[in-house]
Amino acid sequence: MILEVAILDIKSDVKKDMCDEFEATFQQASKIIAAIPGYLSHELQKCIEVPNRYILLVRWETLEAHTIGFRESPEYQEWKRLLHHFYDPFPVVEHYYSILRSGI
Repeated sequence: MILEVAILDIKSDVKKDMCDEFEATFQQASKIIAAIPGYLSHELQKCIEVPNRYILLVRWETLEAHTIGFRESPEYQEWKRLLHHFYDPFPVVEHYYSILRSGI
């Protein structure tokens, strides 16, 4: 299992807080990613200290399920259209694998 991690900073200005719009749009976009072969699960969490920051955690069966299966798919173009205009700066995406796990 591979964990994709992205810190998402959402644009905001004096006139408009885009967080509510981002959250609603992300709900819609979640259906896209969930349909990709090799997808396992995802969660979006909002930062307490920085109100316009989120962390996206996506679990994939393999790295290639994300980097090739999703990123090179037509569905990714729709994901980009829905979400990428919210980010400033554009997020860095990293991938992790587990070396130690304890019970929750």
